[in-house]
Amino acid sequence: MVKDPVCNMSVDPEKPGATETFNGKTYYFCSNKCKATFDKNRDAFIEKA
Repeated sequence: MVKDPVCNMSVDPEKPGATETFNGKTYYFCSNKCKATFDKNRDAFIEKA
């Protein structure tokens, strides 16, 4: 399991709601809503991850 950087929910990397690779790292999200939030302010969430 991995953590969604937006909501901190545990996400199965085999069945994520959404993913994004940014600067060589793959981020896993529980849903497209969390991915959209991440996309709006990546820097804030990357610092937490």
